[in-house]
Amino acid sequence: MNITFIGGGNMAAAIIGGLLQQGNSPETLAVAEINTDRRTQLQHQFGINISATVADSSVNSDIYVLAVKPQQLRVVVTENATLLHNKLVISIAAGIRATDLSAWLDNQSYIIRAMPNTPCLIGKGVTGLYALPGVNASQKKQATDILGAVGSVIWCDDEIQLDAVTAMSGSGPAYVFYLLEAMQQAGTELGLSAETARQLSLETFIGASLLAADSHESFSTLRTRVTSPGGTTEQAILSLEQDNVKHALIDAIKAAHRRSQEIGHILSQS
Repeated sequence: MNITFIGGGNMAAAIIGGLLQQGNSPETLAVAEINTDRRTQLQHQFGINISATVADSSVNSDIYVLAVKPQQLRVVVTENATLLHNKLVISIAAGIRATDLSAWLDNQSYIIRAMPNTPCLIGKGVTGLYALPGVNASQKKQATDILGAVGSVIWCDDEIQLDAVTAMSGSGPAYVFYLLEAMQQAGTELGLSAETARQLSLETFIGASLLAADSHESFSTLRTRVTSPGGTTEQAILSLEQDNVKHALIDAIKAAHRRSQEIGHILSQS
């Protein structure tokens, strides 16, 4: 695969690094980035072809990854529509619908929309993908390989499902950090040092996540196994239930889902 990244931000850099670690040749990767300092940084980091314009970066590219800010995307793709014509276009720009992107590119058929999350920066992410009907199996495999370089990949059957992906995994790391904040604060209020409370919170979360990943049992069953009748955990869970924490979290994710839909509508009109 010869791939040109339009935009050289952190997510693009993470994917490039993942592809190189998987054995892709630097000669097959290129970046178009308008910021001079960023171009220098990427060149030093990866040793790949980096230019200020898409035309200068594109050397027999089969695939273009759109990694610019959502507000810039329409201008960027329309200015480079000729280069993108009949190429596989993968967009990681949040909120921009594949159907709108297709319309901006004169009804281009080969478009895939991706919703990665920030753990992709360390190769531990998860990305939701949706392809327009014109994308073939080979192109889907290429997209899976590209985003799979920074974590796992989940395909959606309908583009509307990407709003749910955004609300769950796209925004999800913030929910985890919020919970970790609360656990650390509780630890310090109970007399532990901030560093000890941080370590206990973080390693408990990592351990529990790995335990769940290694188990075929439901989250509910795993929770029940830790919750002995009359014990400390039971009291904690009862307190969470009394404060309606589960429903508050569900409502929060639904709020993120609504906002994702709103942003998609706003950006389609811009």
